[in-house]
Amino acid sequence: MKHTSLKTFPENFLWGGSTSAYQVEGAWNEDGKGPSVVDMANHVEGVTDFKVTSDHYHHYKEDVALFAEMGFKAYRFSIAWTRIFPEGTGEVNPKGVEFYHNLIDEIKQHNMEPIVTMYHFDLPYALQQQGGWANRATVDAFEQYAQVLFNEYGDKVTYWLTINEQNMMILHGDAIGTLDPSLKDPKKDLYQQNHHMLVAQAKAMRMCHDKLPHAKIGPAPNIVSIYPATSKPEDILAADNYAAIRNWLYLDMAVFGKYNHIVWSYLEENGWTPVIQDGDMEILKGAKPDFIAFNYYTSQTVQESTGDGEEKQGTGDQHLTIGEPGVFKGAKNKHLKTNEFGWEIDPVGFRTTLRQIYSRYGLPLIVTETGLGAFDKLEEGDKVHDEYRIDFLRKHLEQMRLAISDGVEVFGFCPWSAIDLVSTHQGISKRYGFIYVNRDEFELLDMRRIRKDSFYWYQKVIKTNGQEI
Repeated sequence: MKHTSLKTFPENFLWGGSTSAYQVEGAWNEDGKGPSVVDMANHVEGVTDFKVTSDHYHHYKEDVALFAEMGFKAYRFSIAWTRIFPEGTGEVNPKGVEFYHNLIDEIKQHNMEPIVTMYHFDLPYALQQQGGWANRATVDAFEQYAQVLFNEYGDKVTYWLTINEQNMMILHGDAIGTLDPSLKDPKKDLYQQNHHMLVAQAKAMRMCHDKLPHAKIGPAPNIVSIYPATSKPEDILAADNYAAIRNWLYLDMAVFGKYNHIVWSYLEENGWTPVIQDGDMEILKGAKPDFIAFNYYTSQTVQESTGDGEEKQGTGDQHLTIGEPGVFKGAKNKHLKTNEFGWEIDPVGFRTTLRQIYSRYGLPLIVTETGLGAFDKLEEGDKVHDEYRIDFLRKHLEQMRLAISDGVEVFGFCPWSAIDLVSTHQGISKRYGFIYVNRDEFELLDMRRIRKDSFYWYQKVIKTNGQEI
């Protein structure tokens, strides 16, 4: 759709950036913090672990000041469950509680909105040893954790995100590092875990509304447009299958409180239906999000499953392979360019995704991740020329403004990432931030914070409320 004139970004639009605790904080075992599954996982050989990362734990005042200098209206970050409950449940760790009070206070003192992700991949290891999300007791542990967060920070935080990219943990847990390698029937177990996470999310949303009537809460999955490889009806059917399994299962449950019918049929066909306890569906139906947060990096393309054993196709990083016999087959999109990590770059798909989510659910949207990872180079004079990142974000913002002109209600944009952090797969070398952190994979150097070219570009974007992109 062509527009003769474009709508402007809304007044009080939440321009910001995002991080996650395990990728940015460091201090992995300081001040009483317990180990998470990420801390204890086998890391990719040849890249750093998550023990120090960007050391945000000790640099948060400096970092928040830089975000404020950029003009951030919001900072989206996650709370490490194991800082609050080192064992996942039981005794609260006062030092962990204090750190997030200090961080939130610092954010608010700089006139930014804290956007808090409750859970971003880093399940307490003590709970994993007891079965993790496959154990129903983890639902109770999350409910206890949520209660502490709402009690402690509820008077300071308006925007809450429940679970980051639950769909990626279920579909690509092996790539992310959250999948238990000892599982005998991974898919059956994963969809049981998924059900428990959905129940835990619903309980958190209901609790938030009961305890904090001023607050707003929503899910934060990774949602992307799924294209059929051709107009062949079987390819379109395959795309419909994958969109339901990858996207709509998670949002249909969050918004409507019911399992997507295509996905339920898929689970029945494979013997993967979860055990649903009495009262679960009532809990799920009784929880309503106030908005939908979502992460978008690239669209995906699929075609008919041919049963030739070649269903799985690589698409880069957490989308390492997609395809499932009898359901869909991964395909390349010849119309799209790829970045150096194999991700297809699709700004128009971003607009399409915004339209699809809003048309389906009619809830306000906030973008909580999109961005370009690259091997940034620090040059003489403390310069980082990352015009490729500016180009990526500019094209996505142009398409988001078109989506807003299409009538989509978007209230915030928090790209990945506010500052360099440790990537799940490529360590610190693959950088996403507006701010360069001076360290390499195995040498911490001086950890200086250095403004990239994209820092100044984004500063201007925010200052003009998106008029100068």
